[in-house]
Amino acid sequence: MMSKGRSQPEPHHPVKERRVLNGAQIACEALLHEGVEVLFGYPGGAITPFYHALHDYPLRHVLVRHEQAAAHAADGYARATGRAGVCVATSGPGATNLVTGIATAYLDSSPVVAITGQVPTAMIGKDSFQEIDITGITLPITKHNFLVLDVKDVARAMKEAFHLARTGRPGPVLVDLPKDVQMAKAPFHYPTSVELRGYRPSVAGNARQIRQAAALIRAAERPLILMGRGVNLALAGGELRTLAEQGNIPVLSTLLGLGSFPGSHPLFYGLIGMHGVNYANRALSTCDLVIAVGTRLSDRTTGKTSAFAGQAKVVHIDVDPAEIGKNIGVDIPIVGDVRLVLEALAREGIEGQRPEWLADLRRWREEALESPRRRNGHVSPQEVIHELDVQSHGGATIVTDVGQHQLWAAQNYVYERANSFISSGGLGTMGFGLPAALGAKIGRPESEVWAVCGDGGLQMNIQELATVVQEGADVKIALLNNGYLGMVRQLQELFHERRYYGTALLGPDFVKVADAYGVPARRVEHNDEIAAAFQWARTTDGPVLVEFVIEPEENVYPIVPAGKSLEDMIEG
Repeated sequence: MMSKGRSQPEPHHPVKERRVLNGAQIACEALLHEGVEVLFGYPGGAITPFYHALHDYPLRHVLVRHEQAAAHAADGYARATGRAGVCVATSGPGATNLVTGIATAYLDSSPVVAITGQVPTAMIGKDSFQEIDITGITLPITKHNFLVLDVKDVARAMKEAFHLARTGRPGPVLVDLPKDVQMAKAPFHYPTSVELRGYRPSVAGNARQIRQAAALIRAAERPLILMGRGVNLALAGGELRTLAEQGNIPVLSTLLGLGSFPGSHPLFYGLIGMHGVNYANRALSTCDLVIAVGTRLSDRTTGKTSAFAGQAKVVHIDVDPAEIGKNIGVDIPIVGDVRLVLEALAREGIEGQRPEWLADLRRWREEALESPRRRNGHVSPQEVIHELDVQSHGGATIVTDVGQHQLWAAQNYVYERANSFISSGGLGTMGFGLPAALGAKIGRPESEVWAVCGDGGLQMNIQELATVVQEGADVKIALLNNGYLGMVRQLQELFHERRYYGTALLGPDFVKVADAYGVPARRVEHNDEIAAAFQWARTTDGPVLVEFVIEPEENVYPIVPAGKSLEDMIEG
């Protein structure tokens, strides 16, 4: 999925080459050379030499309250800025606490570099105190990882880690530094280039396949563009818009593609998939060409794969060749950087009018039932997100946890710019929202940042309220509280005879909890209070929490049952 990502800051050269430094200092120098300004971490025994050295470097360290939050904050920072996020932990439990966050970044192709301490080299393999084989554990969830056994290899490993994290299909890379390697000394020389055998990401795209794709587009009567996170990563929204307008081609989005194409554009027809809007899913079922751009076409996007776009040919554009044809059969595969391929396609000339196709889509959208926003005065989650959209004029960065609130945020906010919707898509990680919002705010301080959370997900990393306060981060929190693990409860209601087992969630008084951390908070229990609550939150300096108490059995619709086609959606 994805592309080369954004341009990186100019490298920093803080010391004279060939100065003798210890491994910890070399790691810090590498961070400066790579343009790193902030890292998220939690210290411990095996990583103390690195923290000792860090004191002498102009790097901002954000002390989280749990290592999982460090990984999520680095991930949120990376998604908001396009730069590599950095997290740090010690050996053993510190390193394993990073694993869920690393896996989250891996499945959503987020450039994160994780630095972990390790027991001294002589103690490796002896079940030493706080020893764990973190490189073995993370092998399936990183692009690559390094166990550095010689101080002379620290600079090279760090250089390669950042190169791998940023290029091709971005993703997390882990560097494991034994304590004695951090303390050993060597002449410092930072590599100026990277040569990795077998690692040559395709960039330009095959010219013959691009011409064939252009011919298919010109011949199509009912084409669609389906955009994924790769368009956001490539910052290829402008190129996508040019292509869509040139050919009058409707645009649909996966969950993590939101924001790549302006949500208010007349050619944008919304979210598809398991919780997509009915007219978007209907369009996929009747189109004759799908141009899939920067998406891995996951099960949440396609529904039953054998029924996905059954009348259509498929052009699939992706920087990762492993994703093309993995889930859906493809007629024309194009491996390359999304932005460059879209530019090349537009140059081929794909002009078209397609008035009947666009008229059909407009009619389906007009016929679709609008999600109910007001219900007997109770707080409507759809109205909550809609009001946030109205007051922020679609200009906020929305960072969600995972669950029903995530999908209400996707469906009811109009995303106008790239990387303005940040969420855990592939892994579906509860606990992501608050720390990722912190990372996003630190990376994008000028942006209004909202963490939209459920009561279940917020409690998984609620301790990060302390980090938000300590950092003075102006993160606003919209908590949708239904007293349940809402998405699981909805599945139990619809598909498991309403047997609500293990999903009723007794939570704390969130207003009092926020107050204990020093975060101003208020509770909203009626629709008429929503607008005033957002006005208060948006005009209050610093972090705030607004708890919206919603009905326990409020559901997300549409929903496509697992294993069913997109045509089998339940609309509520």
